[in-house]
Amino acid sequence: MSNVPMNPNKALWEKGDFTRIADTMRESGAALVQRIGVSKGLKVLDLGCGDGTTALPAAKLGADVLGVDIAQNLVEAGNRRAAEHGLANCRFQEGDASNLQQLPDRTFDLVVSVFGAMFAPKPSDVAREMVRVTRPGGRIVMGNWIPNDPTLVAQILKISSSYTPPPPEGFVSPMTWGVESNVIERFAGAGVPAEKISFTRDTFTFNFNGAPSAFVDEFRKYYGPTMNAFEAAQKNNRAADLQKELEDLFTSQNRSEVATSIPATFLCVTAAI
Repeated sequence: MSNVPMNPNKALWEKGDFTRIADTMRESGAALVQRIGVSKGLKVLDLGCGDGTTALPAAKLGADVLGVDIAQNLVEAGNRRAAEHGLANCRFQEGDASNLQQLPDRTFDLVVSVFGAMFAPKPSDVAREMVRVTRPGGRIVMGNWIPNDPTLVAQILKISSSYTPPPPEGFVSPMTWGVESNVIERFAGAGVPAEKISFTRDTFTFNFNGAPSAFVDEFRKYYGPTMNAFEAAQKNNRAADLQKELEDLFTSQNRSEVATSIPATFLCVTAAI
Protein backbone atom coordinates (compact mmCIF):
# COMPACT_ATOMS: atom_id res chain seq x y z
CA MET A 1 0.00 0.00 0.00
CA SER A 2 1.27 3.45 -0.84
CA ASN A 3 1.35 5.98 1.97
CA VAL A 4 0.83 8.94 -0.35
CA PRO A 5 -2.31 10.71 0.88
CA MET A 6 -5.03 11.01 -1.73
CA ASN A 7 -5.42 14.49 -3.15
CA PRO A 8 -8.41 15.76 -1.12
CA ASN A 9 -9.86 17.37 -4.23
CA LYS A 10 -9.75 14.08 -6.11
CA ALA A 11 -11.40 12.34 -3.13
CA LEU A 12 -14.14 15.02 -3.05
CA TRP A 13 -15.11 14.71 -6.72
CA GLU A 14 -14.75 10.91 -6.93
CA LYS A 15 -17.11 10.64 -3.97
CA GLY A 16 -20.69 9.82 -4.83
CA ASP A 17 -21.58 10.27 -8.48
CA PHE A 18 -21.52 13.81 -9.83
CA THR A 19 -23.01 12.59 -13.14
CA ARG A 20 -26.38 12.50 -11.32
CA ILE A 21 -26.15 16.25 -10.69
CA ALA A 22 -24.63 16.93 -14.11
CA ASP A 23 -27.70 15.35 -15.73
CA THR A 24 -29.75 18.29 -14.43
CA MET A 25 -27.32 20.83 -15.97
CA ARG A 26 -27.18 19.65 -19.61
CA GLU A 27 -29.46 22.25 -21.22
CA SER A 28 -27.62 25.17 -19.65
CA GLY A 29 -24.26 23.62 -20.57
CA ALA A 30 -25.24 23.43 -24.23
CA ALA A 31 -26.68 26.97 -24.19
CA LEU A 32 -23.48 28.39 -22.65
CA VAL A 33 -21.31 26.73 -25.30
CA GLN A 34 -23.50 28.33 -28.00
CA ARG A 35 -23.20 31.77 -26.36
CA ILE A 36 -19.41 31.74 -26.07
CA GLY A 37 -18.98 31.07 -29.77
CA VAL A 38 -17.56 27.57 -30.16
CA SER A 39 -17.06 26.74 -33.84
CA LYS A 40 -15.81 23.99 -36.14
CA GLY A 41 -12.11 23.22 -35.95
CA LEU A 42 -11.49 25.18 -32.74
CA LYS A 43 -9.09 23.42 -30.34
CA VAL A 44 -10.84 23.45 -26.97
CA LEU A 45 -9.67 22.41 -23.50
CA ASP A 46 -12.48 21.86 -21.01
CA LEU A 47 -10.88 21.97 -17.57
CA GLY A 48 -12.66 20.39 -14.62
CA CYS A 49 -14.99 19.02 -17.27
CA GLY A 50 -16.86 16.44 -15.20
CA ASP A 51 -18.57 14.02 -17.57
CA GLY A 52 -18.84 16.54 -20.40
CA THR A 53 -21.70 18.98 -19.72
CA THR A 54 -19.90 21.59 -21.84
CA ALA A 55 -17.36 19.34 -23.61
CA LEU A 56 -19.93 17.29 -25.54
CA PRO A 57 -21.93 20.29 -26.82
CA ALA A 58 -18.63 21.92 -27.91
CA ALA A 59 -17.68 18.77 -29.83
CA LYS A 60 -21.14 18.64 -31.43
CA LEU A 61 -20.43 22.13 -32.83
CA GLY A 62 -17.34 20.69 -34.54
CA ALA A 63 -14.62 21.71 -32.09
CA ASP A 64 -11.73 19.38 -31.26
CA VAL A 65 -12.24 18.95 -27.51
CA LEU A 66 -10.06 17.60 -24.72
CA GLY A 67 -11.73 17.31 -21.32
CA VAL A 68 -9.48 17.16 -18.25
CA ASP A 69 -10.79 16.32 -14.79
CA ILE A 70 -9.24 15.18 -11.51
CA ALA A 71 -11.90 12.51 -10.91
CA GLN A 72 -11.20 9.21 -12.67
CA ASN A 73 -14.86 8.12 -12.52
CA LEU A 74 -15.97 11.33 -14.28
CA VAL A 75 -13.27 10.97 -16.97
CA GLU A 76 -14.49 7.42 -17.65
CA ALA A 77 -18.12 8.61 -17.74
CA GLY A 78 -17.14 11.40 -20.17
CA ASN A 79 -15.37 9.00 -22.53
CA ARG A 80 -18.41 6.70 -22.41
CA ARG A 81 -20.78 9.59 -23.23
CA ALA A 82 -18.56 10.79 -26.10
CA ALA A 83 -18.55 7.26 -27.55
CA GLU A 84 -22.34 6.93 -27.16
CA HIS A 85 -22.76 10.19 -29.09
CA GLY A 86 -20.26 9.11 -31.77
CA LEU A 87 -17.96 12.06 -31.01
CA ALA A 88 -14.47 11.02 -32.10
CA ASN A 89 -13.44 14.71 -31.68
CA CYS A 90 -14.03 14.61 -27.91
CA ARG A 91 -11.82 12.76 -25.43
CA PHE A 92 -11.29 12.92 -21.69
CA GLN A 93 -8.22 12.36 -19.51
CA GLU A 94 -7.29 12.71 -15.87
CA GLY A 95 -5.38 15.80 -14.78
CA ASP A 96 -5.00 18.50 -12.16
CA ALA A 97 -5.96 22.07 -13.10
CA SER A 98 -3.14 23.47 -10.97
CA ASN A 99 -0.52 21.38 -12.79
CA LEU A 100 -1.27 20.50 -16.44
CA GLN A 101 2.20 19.09 -17.01
CA GLN A 102 0.98 16.69 -19.71
CA LEU A 103 -0.23 19.56 -21.92
CA PRO A 104 2.19 21.58 -24.06
CA ASP A 105 2.33 25.41 -24.11
CA ARG A 106 0.10 27.41 -26.46
CA THR A 107 -2.03 24.49 -27.60
CA PHE A 108 -5.65 25.61 -27.33
CA ASP A 109 -7.74 28.29 -29.02
CA LEU A 110 -10.21 28.21 -26.14
CA VAL A 111 -9.89 27.03 -22.54
CA VAL A 112 -13.27 26.57 -20.86
CA SER A 113 -13.84 25.83 -17.20
CA VAL A 114 -17.42 25.91 -15.97
CA PHE A 115 -17.59 25.33 -12.20
CA GLY A 116 -14.47 23.20 -12.59
CA ALA A 117 -11.07 24.83 -12.11
CA MET A 118 -12.57 27.08 -9.41
CA PHE A 119 -12.52 24.04 -7.08
CA ALA A 120 -8.83 23.25 -7.64
CA PRO A 121 -6.36 24.25 -4.92
CA LYS A 122 -3.64 26.86 -5.64
CA PRO A 123 -5.73 29.30 -7.71
CA SER A 124 -2.69 31.31 -8.84
CA ASP A 125 -1.19 28.13 -10.31
CA VAL A 126 -4.53 27.37 -12.00
CA ALA A 127 -4.54 30.81 -13.67
CA ARG A 128 -0.92 30.38 -14.82
CA GLU A 129 -1.59 26.93 -16.26
CA MET A 130 -4.73 28.07 -18.13
CA VAL A 131 -2.78 30.96 -19.65
CA ARG A 132 0.22 28.75 -20.49
CA VAL A 133 -1.77 26.25 -22.55
CA THR A 134 -3.77 28.93 -24.44
CA ARG A 135 -2.31 30.13 -27.71
CA PRO A 136 -1.79 33.88 -28.31
CA GLY A 137 -5.05 35.25 -29.71
CA GLY A 138 -7.00 32.58 -27.84
CA ARG A 139 -9.46 32.93 -24.96
CA ILE A 140 -10.14 31.55 -21.51
CA VAL A 141 -13.78 31.39 -20.37
CA MET A 142 -14.63 30.50 -16.79
CA GLY A 143 -17.99 30.05 -15.10
CA ASN A 144 -17.61 30.58 -11.34
CA TRP A 145 -20.12 30.55 -8.50
CA ILE A 146 -20.32 33.80 -6.54
CA PRO A 147 -19.79 33.93 -2.75
CA ASN A 148 -22.88 34.90 -0.74
CA ASP A 149 -24.98 35.01 -3.89
CA PRO A 150 -28.61 34.35 -2.90
CA THR A 151 -29.12 31.69 -5.61
CA LEU A 152 -28.89 27.93 -5.37
CA VAL A 153 -25.30 26.71 -5.52
CA ALA A 154 -23.68 29.47 -3.47
CA GLN A 155 -26.32 28.81 -0.82
CA ILE A 156 -25.87 24.99 -0.92
CA LEU A 157 -22.14 25.45 -0.38
CA LYS A 158 -22.68 28.08 2.32
CA ILE A 159 -25.19 25.92 4.22
CA SER A 160 -22.99 22.82 3.82
CA SER A 161 -19.91 24.61 5.15
CA SER A 162 -21.80 25.63 8.30
CA TYR A 163 -22.12 21.91 9.17
CA THR A 164 -18.58 20.83 8.33
CA PRO A 165 -15.36 21.30 10.35
CA PRO A 166 -13.27 24.35 9.39
CA PRO A 167 -10.96 23.75 6.41
CA PRO A 168 -7.22 23.22 6.94
CA GLU A 169 -4.94 26.21 7.35
CA GLY A 170 -4.01 27.83 4.07
CA PHE A 171 -7.17 26.61 2.33
CA VAL A 172 -8.42 29.09 -0.29
CA SER A 173 -12.19 28.92 -0.81
CA PRO A 174 -13.25 28.02 -4.37
CA MET A 175 -15.82 30.82 -4.06
CA THR A 176 -13.01 33.42 -4.19
CA TRP A 177 -13.04 32.81 -7.99
CA GLY A 178 -16.45 34.51 -8.00
CA VAL A 179 -14.91 37.85 -6.92
CA GLU A 180 -13.75 40.04 -9.81
CA SER A 181 -10.76 41.57 -8.01
CA ASN A 182 -9.38 38.08 -7.22
CA VAL A 183 -9.78 36.99 -10.84
CA ILE A 184 -7.93 40.11 -12.05
CA GLU A 185 -5.13 39.56 -9.54
CA ARG A 186 -4.71 35.86 -10.42
CA PHE A 187 -4.58 36.47 -14.17
CA ALA A 188 -2.25 39.46 -13.64
CA GLY A 189 0.13 37.02 -11.94
CA ALA A 190 -0.03 34.95 -15.14
CA GLY A 191 0.74 37.98 -17.32
CA VAL A 192 -2.78 38.93 -18.45
CA PRO A 193 -3.54 42.65 -18.01
CA ALA A 194 -6.82 43.69 -16.40
CA GLU A 195 -8.12 45.31 -19.60
CA LYS A 196 -8.03 41.90 -21.32
CA ILE A 197 -10.50 40.45 -18.77
CA SER A 198 -14.26 40.96 -18.91
CA PHE A 199 -17.09 39.85 -16.64
CA THR A 200 -20.79 39.20 -17.07
CA ARG A 201 -23.43 37.68 -14.80
CA ASP A 202 -25.13 34.67 -16.30
CA THR A 203 -27.57 31.94 -15.24
CA PHE A 204 -27.35 28.15 -15.12
CA THR A 205 -30.65 26.36 -14.60
CA PHE A 206 -30.90 23.00 -12.85
CA ASN A 207 -33.79 20.94 -14.23
CA PHE A 208 -34.77 17.88 -12.21
CA ASN A 209 -37.72 15.61 -12.97
CA GLY A 210 -39.05 15.36 -9.45
CA ALA A 211 -39.93 17.37 -6.34
CA PRO A 212 -37.41 19.76 -4.75
CA SER A 213 -37.08 17.42 -1.73
CA ALA A 214 -36.14 14.54 -4.07
CA PHE A 215 -33.56 16.82 -5.71
CA VAL A 216 -32.08 17.52 -2.26
CA ASP A 217 -31.73 13.74 -1.85
CA GLU A 218 -29.69 13.59 -5.08
CA PHE A 219 -27.26 16.15 -3.61
CA ARG A 220 -27.22 14.27 -0.30
CA LYS A 221 -26.34 10.96 -1.99
CA TYR A 222 -24.18 12.01 -4.93
CA TYR A 223 -22.62 15.52 -4.56
CA GLY A 224 -19.29 15.41 -2.68
CA PRO A 225 -19.58 18.68 -0.70
CA THR A 226 -23.16 17.90 0.42
CA MET A 227 -22.25 14.29 1.25
CA ASN A 228 -19.42 15.55 3.47
CA ALA A 229 -21.78 18.02 5.15
CA PHE A 230 -24.30 15.27 5.94
CA GLU A 231 -21.56 13.00 7.31
CA ALA A 232 -20.40 15.78 9.63
CA ALA A 233 -23.99 16.73 10.58
CA GLN A 234 -24.80 13.11 11.46
CA LYS A 235 -21.95 13.03 13.99
CA ASN A 236 -23.59 15.97 15.77
CA ASN A 237 -27.16 14.67 15.35
CA ARG A 238 -27.89 17.60 13.03
CA ALA A 239 -28.61 15.78 9.74
CA ALA A 240 -32.35 16.56 10.01
CA ASP A 241 -31.54 20.29 10.41
CA LEU A 242 -29.34 20.24 7.33
CA GLN A 243 -31.99 18.34 5.34
CA LYS A 244 -34.62 20.92 6.33
CA GLU A 245 -32.40 23.90 5.47
CA LEU A 246 -31.68 22.47 2.03
CA GLU A 247 -35.32 21.49 1.37
CA ASP A 248 -36.44 25.03 2.32
CA LEU A 249 -33.79 26.48 -0.01
CA PHE A 250 -34.68 24.24 -2.97
CA THR A 251 -38.42 24.73 -2.50
CA SER A 252 -38.19 28.52 -2.23
CA GLN A 253 -36.07 28.77 -5.40
CA ASN A 254 -38.03 26.29 -7.53
CA ARG A 255 -39.68 27.89 -10.58
CA SER A 256 -41.58 24.81 -11.79
CA GLU A 257 -45.13 23.77 -10.90
CA VAL A 258 -44.66 20.13 -11.90
CA ALA A 259 -40.99 19.28 -11.26
CA THR A 260 -37.90 21.23 -10.16
CA SER A 261 -36.30 24.05 -12.14
CA ILE A 262 -33.91 26.30 -10.23
CA PRO A 263 -31.87 29.12 -11.80
CA ALA A 264 -28.46 29.90 -10.29
CA THR A 265 -26.43 33.04 -10.98
CA PHE A 266 -22.73 32.77 -11.80
CA LEU A 267 -19.85 35.00 -12.85
CA CYS A 268 -18.74 34.45 -16.44
CA VAL A 269 -15.10 35.46 -16.90
CA THR A 270 -13.47 35.95 -20.32
CA ALA A 271 -9.74 36.51 -20.61
CA ALA A 272 -8.23 37.37 -23.99
CA ILE A 273 -4.71 35.97 -24.36
